[in-house]
Amino acid sequence: MGPFGWVISFVAALVVGATLVACDRAGAPATVTVFAAASTTDALRECGRRFAAARGVDVVFSFDSSSNLARQLRAGAPADVFVSADVAWMDDVEKAGLLASGSRSDLLGNELVVVALHAGRGAPDLHVAAEPPFDRIAVADPAHVPAGRYAKAALESLGWWDAWKERMVAAPDVRAALRLVEIGECAGGIVYATDAAASERVSVVHRFPEGSHPPIRYPIARTATANDASADFVAFLRSPEATDIFTRAGFRVLTPAEGSSGP
Repeated sequence: MGPFGWVISFVAALVVGATLVACDRAGAPATVTVFAAASTTDALRECGRRFAAARGVDVVFSFDSSSNLARQLRAGAPADVFVSADVAWMDDVEKAGLLASGSRSDLLGNELVVVALHAGRGAPDLHVAAEPPFDRIAVADPAHVPAGRYAKAALESLGWWDAWKERMVAAPDVRAALRLVEIGECAGGIVYATDAAASERVSVVHRFPEGSHPPIRYPIARTATANDASADFVAFLRSPEATDIFTRAGFRVLTPAEGSSGP
């Protein structure tokens, strides 16, 4: 190699690298990164598998409480799509200027229920009222997790909060609360109906009236730095195939015509 050969090789490598990056940005990216509320885990994973098989684009999920995911996004964590379990945390991310303009809409609805461990023996015969029927009650942390905030609102509206809060065990997210009931750490818990349906070890012993808490809505949005493939994935989540997955999981699928809960 001549005296300037290494320089030419280095420049050529830079040009090739830049060309590959440009091609990757122009074409369909290989991965869509989704930050999603823990309660959507099973349904969204199935949607991701179906989308990847049909489109050849991988979907990578990060499931956590909506509050933690919102904080991560505000701290600069890279993601293409955000699915929150309530309006407030999506508002938080939108107000920070981190969402793609016009991409937000309400995707899903859910119910709030009380569950108890049945361990294959059928549903317990419990009377759920102001005096809680459990010594320990698992609940997602009402201080910041949507499921916990819905639970607190429901209990307050029914006049049960003061009695129930003394027996609560706060969990980092709703799936962690469900797990505490499943392993017997808590005799009962407050979770979403979809979480109860996903478990073979718990039974629903009470359903909170819809009017006892704010509507449970899951807004979805693309981030301001989202890649092009993320728009296809969001569109797929509105497809009949995805709707069937969500419905079987126990969610209520909201249409764009039902409105968008912006800040």
